[in-house]
This record gives sequence, structure tokens and C-alpha cells, in this order.
Amino acid sequence: MALQHLTDDQVRDWSRAQKDRWWFENVFRGSMPQLTIRSAATGFLLGGVLSATNLYVGAKTGWTLGVGLTSVILAFAVFKLMSRVGFRDLTILENNCTQSIATAAGYMTSPLVGGMAAYMWASNKPLNWLHMLLFNIVLSILGVLVAFPMKRRFINDEQQPFPEGRACGVVLDTMYSSAAAVGLFKAKALAVSASLAGAVSFVSGESYMRLIQERWLGFSRSWHLPHTLDNWYYWLVAKGHVALPRIAGVDIRQLALRPELDLAMFGAGGLMGIKPATSLLIGMLLNFAVIVPWMIAEGEIKPARFDESGAPIFGRAHILNSWSLWWGITMMIVASMVALFAKPKVFVEVFRAIFARSAKPGTDADIVRHIELPLWVSWVGVPIVGGVGVWMAHEFFGVSWVLGALSIPLIIFLSLIAVSSTALTGITPGSSLSKIPQFIFGAADPARPATNLMTGVMCSEVALNASNLLMDIKPGYMLGAKPRQQAVGHCIGIIAGALASTPLFFVLFLDGYDPVAAAGDAKHVQNLMAPEGGQFTFPGALQWKGVSDLVVSIFGNTGTGSLLSASMVTSMIIAAVVSFIFEVLRIVTKNRFPISPLAIGLGVVVPPASSMAMFAGALFFHVTHTIYARRRESLGHRLWIDTHEPICAGIIAGAALIGIGDTIVKVFLL
Repeated sequence: MALQHLTDDQVRDWSRAQKDRWWFENVFRGSMPQLTIRSAATGFLLGGVLSATNLYVGAKTGWTLGVGLTSVILAFAVFKLMSRVGFRDLTILENNCTQSIATAAGYMTSPLVGGMAAYMWASNKPLNWLHMLLFNIVLSILGVLVAFPMKRRFINDEQQPFPEGRACGVVLDTMYSSAAAVGLFKAKALAVSASLAGAVSFVSGESYMRLIQERWLGFSRSWHLPHTLDNWYYWLVAKGHVALPRIAGVDIRQLALRPELDLAMFGAGGLMGIKPATSLLIGMLLNFAVIVPWMIAEGEIKPARFDESGAPIFGRAHILNSWSLWWGITMMIVASMVALFAKPKVFVEVFRAIFARSAKPGTDADIVRHIELPLWVSWVGVPIVGGVGVWMAHEFFGVSWVLGALSIPLIIFLSLIAVSSTALTGITPGSSLSKIPQFIFGAADPARPATNLMTGVMCSEVALNASNLLMDIKPGYMLGAKPRQQAVGHCIGIIAGALASTPLFFVLFLDGYDPVAAAGDAKHVQNLMAPEGGQFTFPGALQWKGVSDLVVSIFGNTGTGSLLSASMVTSMIIAAVVSFIFEVLRIVTKNRFPISPLAIGLGVVVPPASSMAMFAGALFFHVTHTIYARRRESLGHRLWIDTHEPICAGIIAGAALIGIGDTIVKVFLL
């Protein structure tokens, strides 16, 4: 079945009930197997393997690998091979359920190589493995419960893109419908775009090229296609032919204003669309090309350090954490809250779902209720599971009962921001958002690093799982799956990832722990896990601990007690007012207003290179749509408009999978 979707006008003008009825009658595949024993078992096993890989990679690089597309293709390939010896092939919905489970498992490693590792470094002793496992599972399930009340708004009603999830849906549809002529053309387009993107990513993969040229061919050094697209210009700078580009006296490389060859983000921009991508670019340029140089010139942003010659060194991470984060996050918060409260029916429907009698399945009032996760599960489950999480934070890590309880509404609120970001761009700013509870609760209890670290972990893990769940449900919605079964599958993946990654964490990183040595060495655990010149550096944990140390230095006994300068407060006030006005205009014009304040705020947070790549992808497909929109019989219309989504999905899949392989080569073979 070819993918069907509503037009932009239908998304704007139809009520959610109309959209639900259309989906139920045209897309839903009620009789097709989905969460079966074999799909659950396949997802469980794949998720366990991929989460173990993510743990290893995360400890070396600081980030985890997206495994949705990987698991889709692996499951498809494995069962295709098994079908040759008598096994029945997976249905498209079974494969989708498999990727939901595997993806949930793959992301369970994030707190282990981030906040939890930083906590162990700060306390100089390992955590209890069972405490880690249970706390991780509870927070992840809380993320599922937080996400489902948002599902109907972001997916059913607003039809938000969720680019990575949308790419998974397109890949699945193309693989399973390639027998028909249209499906075959789309499958070829996807395969070609994936191959081209993969080939470029392979040639630009530093680890691939080192392995081939230095290890296998014996060359003294290797060459790879540069990731940054402006290397030629800086070669001319080195030769003295052109001037070094500066803004307010700062080398623009320190402002991260360098385009990169990021084809996965190019494809994501193509799925995102020109409006949000333009707003993303506006936010990035406004921050890094205008406001930040101005604040550096005014002395409001101090250098991170000075080099040997005494020149100031800034860098994107330092600029973001020390100044820009706050006005960018303010724009995202205000935009998300205005959008939420602009639809009071959401709250009415919640209470009606809890207290009203069940409507008959199939009626207009409740046509999808029997396949959605009941809202009462979230409204009852969030306080219970959240309470368990607060108890664990207190018993396991010494977080105050009061501060732990206060963190729950903040975490839910920040999860809404994270989901809004993921829905629009596919990027979940969990790390950036986690700094908010770190600073807020760290200020309230600066003497104990556990307070800021573990409330930050709670925020990032809940936000990540809420966003990840809806990203997984997006392809299910596109393909006609039962969202309730996907939620159950996600929980299976959570357990699989926790069981696979937690014991392995202790085997890999804490096998040599010596409590006697720890008593005489304040950095025994940190040196054990990330020794100088060793295999693992834990860059994520270093960032978490750096923020924790900053909180203690500001709010501790010898600190100033002040985090936000006058310029930061002013920027937040201006951002809040502008965001409110823009979001109201967007709502009043039914999304015809061209600027998204949420995307502007996100443009501050994400790396500038990603914003540039997404805008480039969106612009490319916008131009091709404009050229071929009326040439309905042309090859260009068939390729760039009818096959737009498979091409974008192929670009994302090819670049992402080859990029993952490059990281794995670096981790395991070099």
C-alpha cells in the first residue's frame, strides 16, 4: 500500500476528529500482525546488541548512534534470508514494531555514559548496578507515560514531520511495496540516493580511509574528503592570499560558522520543509553572527581560555553554556506553552477521557480510542512512576525529597519542549535542557553534586524517551499500526537495553575498582574509567561533571550566587516577547505565518553546521518542487515531487549507516 497523507490545507483546516476518521478508514491496517512473539524477540535481541554497541561508542565519542534505520534494514535482511529456508517473512508492521523495540533499547545507554558516570566521578565510587538498572528503567517508562498525552496533538492533529521516524516509515513502505511499478520506481530512487549518500560518506569517513590507506595499503598517512566545506578558503588564508574572516575580531571558526558535509541533516531538511528550516537558519545566524559577536565585544561573554600566545579561545560549547543557551531555550519554552494553551480542547478531552463513559468503538466521538493507549494510564501512571523515581533518587543518590518532587513537573514541562523540537527537526536537545534542572536544583543544594546531576539525568532520560517514543510512533502512524502495541514494544525495548548495557558497563569500565585506592585518590574512579591516554574518554560525562563543578563554584560557599548576568536576563525577556508574538501570529494564521519561534530557539542550540545542512536540503527540494509542480507528466515531477520522501529517506539512511560504520571502525579497529 503506497503511503497516503493529508494535504497542507487539510492539516490546517480539518478537525482532529476528521483526521482520525480519515486515518482509520484509509491507513489503518487493523488485521495485520504487529506485536508478535517473533517481532518482540527480534527487537529484543537486536536492541540488546545495538545498546551494547552504543555503550562502547558513547564512552569513546560522547554520543550514541541512532538505530532505527539500522534495525529496520537488519530485520528485513535477516528474515528475507530466513524465508528462503521456510520461515515466514515479517509483515511491514512487525518490522516497524521491531525497530521500535530496538530503538528504545539503543538509547538506554545515554545516562550511563553521561550523568551517571559523572556522578560516580564526583562521588569517587561506583553506583550499585541494580540501582542504575532500575532507575534507568523507571525514568524511561516515565518518558513513555509523559509522551502519550502529546501523541494525538503532534502526530494525529498537527501531523508534525518527525524526520527520522518519517524516514523509517518511507524506507519500510518502499521495501515492502516494491513489486508495483510505482513502488519499484521509489525503491530504485531510495536505493540510488542511499548509495550516493553512502559513497560520499564513505570517502569522507576518516576512519575508513585510515583503515584502508594506512593499515591495509601501508601508506604513511591517509586522505579523506574533508567534512568542512570551507577548507579550501582557509588554505588560501594560510598562503596569505585572502584575509582570515572575523566578526567583532573573533575568528568565525570559533563561532562554529563552518558548513559541513552532513548529508543526513541535508535529507532531514528535505523532510522538514522550507519554513522551519528557514527559521532554524535565522536563529543560528542571529545568535552566532550577530548577538554573540556583539556580546563578546561588550565583554559579556568571556573566553573559555587563552592559547600560548595569549589569544582568547571561545568555541561553540562554551558560548552556548555560558550565555546563548538561555535566550534560545526561552524562545522554545514560550512557543511551546503558547501552542499548548492555544488548544484548550486538549485539556477538556483529557478529563473527558478519564471520567466519561467509554464511547462505542467506531463512533465519530471515539473512532481510534480502542487502539490508542488510554489517557488515564498516563494521568494515573505519571504520579505513581514519578513518585517511584523520586524515591529512588532519594534512596539511591541522596537527592532531597522536596527537590526530587519539584523536579517532576519541571521535567514534564521540559519534555514538552524536547518533543516539540524532535517533531520539527528530529533533534532532541536533551543535553541542553538537562542544564536547566542542574542549575536550578544545584543552586538550591550546591553542597551535594548528586542533586544537580541526578535531576539532570531524570530530565534528559525522560525527555529522550518521550521524544524517541513519538519518533517511533510516527512511522507506525504512516503505516497504519496500533499505537498501543508500539507503546508496549517500546517498554520491551527499554528492558532489553537496560539488561544488556548495565552489566556490560561494569565489565568494561569498573572491573578494576579498588575501594582502598579510592580512599587515597580523589579521582580513582575517573582515572579508572577514563585514564590519561586510554581507550575511553567519556566526553559526555566530562561535560556533565563540568556543569556540576560550575554550579558548585557559583552557588557554593565561596561562589557569587549569581548565574544570569543583566545582559542574559534582557535577552531572555526580549526572546519571550518575540516568541509569544510570533507564535500567536502562527496560530491565528493557521500556520501560514512563515516564521517558527520554536525553530529559531532551536537554531541557537543545535550546531550551526546542522542548521546550514538542513536549510540546504529544504531549499533544494523547495526549488525542485517550485520548478516541477505544474509539469505533472515530467520525469522531474515524478522524481522530485512524487518520490521526494524516498529520496530524502535514502539520503538519511545511506549517510547515517555509513557514518555509524565509520564510528564503529574507529572504536573497534583503530
